[in-house]
Amino acid sequence: MARESESGLPIEPVYGPESLAGWDPAGQLGEPGAYPFTRGVYPAMYTRRPWTMRQYAGFGTAAESNARYRQLIEHGTTGLSVAFDLPTQMGHDSDAPLAAGEVGKVGVAVDSLDDMRTLFDGIPLDRVSTSMTINAPAALLLLLYQLVAEEQGVSAAQLTGTVQNDVLKEYIARGTYIFPPAPSLRLTSDLFRYCGAELPKWNTISISGYHMAEAGASPAQEIAFTLADGIAYVRTALAAGMDVDAFAPRLSFFFVARTTLLEEVAKFRAARRMWARVMREEFGAREPKSLMLRFHTQTAGVQLTAQQPEVNLVRVAVQGLGAVLGGTQSLHTNAFDEALALPTDRSARLALRTQQVLAYETDVTATVDPFAGSYVVERMTDEVEAAALHLMERVEELGGAVAAIEQGFQKGEIERNAYRIARETEAGERVVVGVNRFVSDAEERYEPLRVDPALEDRQVRRLAELRASRDGAAVDSALAALREAAAGDANTLYPMKEALRARATVGEVCGALREVWGAYEPTERF
Repeated sequence: MARESESGLPIEPVYGPESLAGWDPAGQLGEPGAYPFTRGVYPAMYTRRPWTMRQYAGFGTAAESNARYRQLIEHGTTGLSVAFDLPTQMGHDSDAPLAAGEVGKVGVAVDSLDDMRTLFDGIPLDRVSTSMTINAPAALLLLLYQLVAEEQGVSAAQLTGTVQNDVLKEYIARGTYIFPPAPSLRLTSDLFRYCGAELPKWNTISISGYHMAEAGASPAQEIAFTLADGIAYVRTALAAGMDVDAFAPRLSFFFVARTTLLEEVAKFRAARRMWARVMREEFGAREPKSLMLRFHTQTAGVQLTAQQPEVNLVRVAVQGLGAVLGGTQSLHTNAFDEALALPTDRSARLALRTQQVLAYETDVTATVDPFAGSYVVERMTDEVEAAALHLMERVEELGGAVAAIEQGFQKGEIERNAYRIARETEAGERVVVGVNRFVSDAEERYEPLRVDPALEDRQVRRLAELRASRDGAAVDSALAALREAAAGDANTLYPMKEALRARATVGEVCGALREVWGAYEPTERF
């Protein structure tokens, strides 16, 4: 009896040449680094150098996170990935009533230029690549980063990294939105244009399927809804008068890597060629870099278990291997204790060592695209692509990604799949080691990292000191200029930068924009 993949597609016990009947290697496979990029976006891939090894970190205060970043760099991390706390993600200062109890819990609290300065103290921003997982207020955090770089004497042209800036997936899967979709897309296009002029090496968006997967999306749903969001962003930029080949090379993507290694490899291959075709056939892109789907991968946090947490080391190794075999450009491996709390120094180091073993002790970096021509992987690539294209056609029928979001389509599809997974797990049809099979009665007690509850008081005091020491009139004037730009059609990032330079807080800047654009209220329709 055939098993089913995570996308609900049949997996046969045996695959042979007949599995690829009618398959066109030239049209569907191609060469590495060449259209349609099924085999990878670069000709040599990892045979010349491995992927960028990122570790996602950030907790408590900026000073505590800075210490962790320095440790990661010492241990061989080649790129930082910043986690922000929920108040920061939703545009609230640490002293806001809604922030109570959440300051510094799931990431670092950044309220102002002072915090960003502390966060990167002693870290040369011209020699490190930084990814920031921030969406609705992405523009603010990027500008704060640029201001700190300027203080270090580093020009904007030298800065490299990525800001996630994918607000559409927040309406679908996470909920850390601020403004309604239309002004959110306006802010996204403002950031595209600003970086095109000021930060030419910066990746302006990381279009994310990861959080959809964490919410329960299947691999086919993950790439379908992610690419549909990507199409919406490209249309937004084009409507703002930008040339597709001017901004498309700076687009990047963010996917999950599950333990179902074969389907994950197929998913990455399918996503690359689907995006290449969309960019060439729908948008008329001609530059090869405009057609490349470059992506960061994070191992699947949702598959980590609090029971027998050390088993997560095995899961993460398998997931990381799938990402590498699928051709990721950068990788974050989760720590084994993340189902319990923020990772400890030891567990974060072990997560990084996992990547280093894959890169330097295995032979997966010796050849480009090890799975090319595999009967099972090529067949699964075609099947995942077909399933994803069907979903993308449904999104288009509803009027595109934004219209489908407003009708609750993507969210409803993901929730139905999440329910299916939960039912199968509860019934024992889906095995989760240590949870519904191979359970241990006597598990070792594990002491997770705990964030000091007093840090919230310290952060609130820092904010009070900032407001007392800054030029209040300059802040008020800068915020007024920002509101004026938001009400018109000027690029909002220029007045926003001046407000942040004057030490306006994240909450004050987002509050000024809320006054003009309003706040989003979700609807449930599907």
